[in-house]
Order: sequence, then C-alpha cells, then structure tokens
Amino acid sequence: MRLSRLRLLVCLGCAMFALALSHFPTVDASQPMISSAAPQTDNNLKGGFSATGTMETDILEYDFASSFSGGLAAVRIKGRYAFIDAKGNVVINVDPALDGVSPFVEDRSIVRASDLYGYLDRSGKIVVDPQYASASPYSEGLAAVRTGRAYGYLNQAGELAIDPQYALATEFSDGMAAAKLTNLYGYINPDGAWVIPPQFADAWKFSESLAVVKFNEHWGYIDRMGKLAINPKFDGAFSFSHGRGRVRMGTQWGYINSQGQMAIDPKFDFASDFSEGLAAVMVGTQWGYINPEGKMVIEPQFEFASDFSEGFAVIKQNGKTSFIDKTGNFLMPPQFDDAGGFSEGLAWVQVGDRWRYLQPDGSFLKFQR
Repeated sequence: MRLSRLRLLVCLGCAMFALALSHFPTVDASQPMISSAAPQTDNNLKGGFSATGTMETDILEYDFASSFSGGLAAVRIKGRYAFIDAKGNVVINVDPALDGVSPFVEDRSIVRASDLYGYLDRSGKIVVDPQYASASPYSEGLAAVRTGRAYGYLNQAGELAIDPQYALATEFSDGMAAAKLTNLYGYINPDGAWVIPPQFADAWKFSESLAVVKFNEHWGYIDRMGKLAINPKFDGAFSFSHGRGRVRMGTQWGYINSQGQMAIDPKFDFASDFSEGLAAVMVGTQWGYINPEGKMVIEPQFEFASDFSEGFAVIKQNGKTSFIDKTGNFLMPPQFDDAGGFSEGLAWVQVGDRWRYLQPDGSFLKFQR
C-alpha cells in the first residue's frame, strides 16, 4: 500500500524498495557484501514451531530477505548477499565489490558500489558498471538514470537511449514517461520526443489510460492525447486502479470512477488503491477494507494494512504483524515484527534479526536435501 506518493525515479539510497512501493523491502546496503555462504538452518523462531504450531527443522533463515520477483529473491547470509530461487537454492553469488542489490525487474537488478549505481543480469554478470548517481528499475525496456544533475534513460543493453537532459524522469507506462524540464512536466515517448509538451506542475505515470497531473494547486487527470479528462478539483489524487481513482477533498479520501464522478464519498482519513477487489481505508487510527461499492467488508481494527496480494494482506495488530484473507480471517495469529506481501507463492517474515519465507499454508520454506 502506497502511504505517500513515491516518485518513480527510485534508487537504493532513496527508499527504492520500501514495502509501500512495490512489496520490495529495502535492500540494506549499509552492510558489506561478499560472496554468499550456505543458508543457515535452525528453529529458534517461535521456540522452534512453525506458524501452524508444528515442530519444524531445516527452516531456511537469513539476515535479510526480499520479496520474490521473476523467480528470484535477494537475501543476505552472514553479511553476504546472494539471490535464491523459490526452493532456497543460491543461484547467484553477488560480487563482493557490490554493497547493495535490488530485486530483479525485467531481468535486471540494480547494484550499488561506493554510492554509484549499475545493473546486474540474471546470470550474475554486471552489464552496466556502477557509474550513475541514481538508477531506477527497468520498465518497458528502459530505465531512468541520473548522471550529474540530469536524468536520461538506458536501454536493456545498458546504452543511453535518451540522453540525460531532464530535471526528473519517471518510469515508462503505456509507452510514455512523465519527465520534468526546468519547472514543468510533460510526457515523452521511448525516443525521447515530447508527445505531451511540458505544462504541468506535477505529473504521474499513465494507468488505465489516465494520468494524474497537477494544475496550480489542484489535481486532475488527462488522457493519452494530453486532453483534460477529469477537471483539476482535488486536493490530492492517485493513479487509477481497478476502475477507481483515489482522491482527497480537504482532509478526507474517497474514490472516483473514470468519468470523474464520485463513486465512494470522501469519508476516510486515508486510503489505499484497490487490489484484488478490496482497498484498505483508515477510519480514525484503525485500518479496514472496503469493496468497490464502498461497503466496509473488513471492519477497521488494524494498526497497519497493506494491499492484497495472492489472496492475503499484511496487517499489524497489537504491535505484531500477520496476514489475513479476504474474509478477514488470520492465516496465523499476529506474531512477526515485519512482513512483506505474498509474491510468487512466498512472503518474507521477520522476527528480531532473523528472516524467513512463509508459504500460503502457514509453513516456512525449508532446506531441500
């Protein structure tokens, strides 16, 4: 769940993998990275019992674990980084010269060395040497990078496809990317040509054929031709998701449809986008879930609530984290210090300084001999 707008020019040093952004927890690049070792196994978590209460052995444990993406996840084992597959096998040993890695997106992982960023491919080969001040994940074959004070885009070969020239640049979506030239935003195509000239105070990527833009102090939506589709009358707005756009009127959040009509009245203290048919909303200080008609289907009762992913959502209750299904039932009682959403059938969970992977049946991923 995106709790605030995160600019899509993301880098390891600016919360690139915050859980709020893409179910990717921050890859801790503050620790030295050297070649990975064999995974640890013990049963210290919850006194050696799985989340379902069964005694477990050979549970895979890590010093850090990220969400799976493209069949791989970044982990840290005794200070050493590696990528594992869904069975826990180490498939990429990270070069010890690198001090930060990201999950793979479009077969590329962002890597960091001495505060400079480059890219790694799925074979573990550095395809772009760390040389950029910041770097973003690939999207539609292009990645925004910053060299000096300007942003440009790399292609999959690591070559500059669009020369650095923008004050800010975002990921491509629907064949366009929002970019800032001097003080105004417009939209460029993959060749770097302006298809919607700079004219907006702020601009987001396209989603469901509409993009959020800011005129003066208010937010509205434009279509792919750059024509105003929904008048700028909102104090805050987010991209459309599942036919609903999240908007703020004053201090309250609600949802509009693609015609700009209010589908769910602004009555929530905060709200998230719809995901898998439900959206997390805040009433007072507690989070619950509504359906696209605005009916509260899971009553506000959580200190934190995330988007649903693969049938489950991460929630926090009484200071501990767990997962619920779409009926509000717990997968297991809240017991973790932190957790990430399910991705490709696994979710990372943290207790103290140890990380594990949880499966949808409540069991932990184990070492397979």
